[in-house]
Amino acid sequence: MQRYFTTQTAQLGQTVTLEGEAAHHLQRVMRGQLDDQVEIVTANQQAYRAKVTALQTTTVSLQLQAALPSTEMSRRVLIACGIPKKTKADWIVQKGTELGAAGFIFFASQYGIAKWPPQRQAKKLTRLRKIALEAARQAHRNVIPTVNIVANLTALCQQVKDIGIVAYEESGKQGEHAALVQTAQQLRAGQTLLAVFGPEGGLAPAEVLQLRQAAFVPAGLGPRILRAETAPLYLLSALSTLWELC
Repeated sequence: MQRYFTTQTAQLGQTVTLEGEAAHHLQRVMRGQLDDQVEIVTANQQAYRAKVTALQTTTVSLQLQAALPSTEMSRRVLIACGIPKKTKADWIVQKGTELGAAGFIFFASQYGIAKWPPQRQAKKLTRLRKIALEAARQAHRNVIPTVNIVANLTALCQQVKDIGIVAYEESGKQGEHAALVQTAQQLRAGQTLLAVFGPEGGLAPAEVLQLRQAAFVPAGLGPRILRAETAPLYLLSALSTLWELC
């Protein structure tokens, strides 16, 4: 069943109206008809099963018929990545959304090769946010993850969080394997974890030191070396296992 998002607030039994791209998708792509069933997520992040009650040229009216359970993780996970090369950011946002990330932050780092000049950032954000929306629909999320860019690591350290970790390959090489699990166990429902990952070249020692001084905990992700676009997905999968399957 297709899922759509609306910025409107509504209660069970009330009607919401899809507009713009969502209405176009339901009418033209999915060939929606009167009385068809879809899922709709309102502005308060509550999902409902809804029935199509009216089809206009550019809008679709839906009556909310039954509340649906949330598919969100009990804790918020923000993924912060050094700007990666080529289309790897697209992959991180798409797959990270499917795996439950609450948001993504990209930052310029010392070893990063790729650059996003200020004049290109607005276009880049528009693309990544569209990817997040489409992935949230596909994965039946209750939340569309945020996507943002910050100038540097200093700005990243100022982001609001309850606990921060930095994925650091040297920790894994040295046999450290408990920090991620311990952090996951410390985090309470409703709290936010900010997880930092380097670009293809990793994080510089000075950057790791800066993060540690900002109370980020270095954490290994096992004994193997993971690609920049793989490490965030590994972390999200591990956290999902710990929080949702155990």
